[in-house]
Amino acid sequence: MGTLTIRIDDKLARELERLAKQSGRPKSELAREALRRQLAIARFRTLRGKLMPYAEAAGWLTDEDVFREVS
Repeated sequence: MGTLTIRIDDKLARELERLAKQSGRPKSELAREALRRQLAIARFRTLRGKLMPYAEAAGWLTDEDVFREVS
């Protein structure tokens, strides 16, 4: 397992501390969860960007178009 050290501003540190106490979870667990979420969003956006030309060519311009076609 790797280690990551980051600096955060005081406001973010207070918010993280408050959430850790409120949820009963360690700050490191909350930070890992937030990082995982952000990485998943970045992967999704990258994939979506690559697929958009194909979707547009198929006439899918909105998420609703995709879901209507798949349903």
